[in-house]
Amino acid sequence: MNGLILAKWVMGTKNKICKHYRRRCRIRAPCCNEVFDCRHCHNEATFVTFALCLFHQSSLHNVFDRHELVRYDVKQVICSVCDTEQPVARVCTNCGVNMGEYFCEVCKFYDDDLDKGQFHCDDCGICRVGGRENFFHCSRCGSCYSVSLRNNHSCVENSMRHHCPICYEYLFDSLKDTTVLKCGHTMHTECYHEMIKRDKCCCPICSRSIIDMSRAWRRMDEEIEETIMPENLRYKKVWILCNDCNDTTEVFFHIIGQKCRHCESYNTRMIAPPVLPQ
Repeated sequence: MNGLILAKWVMGTKNKICKHYRRRCRIRAPCCNEVFDCRHCHNEATFVTFALCLFHQSSLHNVFDRHELVRYDVKQVICSVCDTEQPVARVCTNCGVNMGEYFCEVCKFYDDDLDKGQFHCDDCGICRVGGRENFFHCSRCGSCYSVSLRNNHSCVENSMRHHCPICYEYLFDSLKDTTVLKCGHTMHTECYHEMIKRDKCCCPICSRSIIDMSRAWRRMDEEIEETIMPENLRYKKVWILCNDCNDTTEVFFHIIGQKCRHCESYNTRMIAPPVLPQ
């Protein structure tokens, strides 16, 4: 049993039921000439092969079997009704069955769950879900966003074409929901909620506050008012950089925190004093 067949067995593909989509066809992966239920089944199987090769210290050839299928490269599909292999098309050339209620010739994508509201975005170059009327493509961010964010988000160039800063899965074509933070950076919604649950309220990329912290800042004001510093530190001054407004200023040092004079945030960090020109 070679590594790829073993991996397919581990992933449970023997029952020929795709856990990602309902459809009436399988695809032949041009990269390895193997048959899979979908692109994601292929990628998961090759990842397991890679992990098994590392665990068993297999040859370098098997280790490099770890690869991802490029959706546009698929040329052949196999009808699940009559097992006829054929070029990519919506309808089986042999039995006439519709292999997917939704079919995208560009992405070579089939899906029977029309309730998802699938649509192909030419600018993204891939199929999205949620209904075309509910999304717009932000050319600077390089992805489709909810219409509620039109003219209502901070643009970050290619903000979706990177990995989630928490789980490190690539966001652009992830199957999971994505959240756009106040600063414009993006991450998985479930990772965002997990981060908030652990009282982590700053963007993992730029450190800007991602929720309204005004109540927390007021509590810190009260704590600082009640906490008297020792005489030798009472008039000590430090320079700070505010992560929320990016302003730099000199303030009195306090063990609880340093408050930005510009936006009144405590999301600050001490920095070296600026070098004045000679």
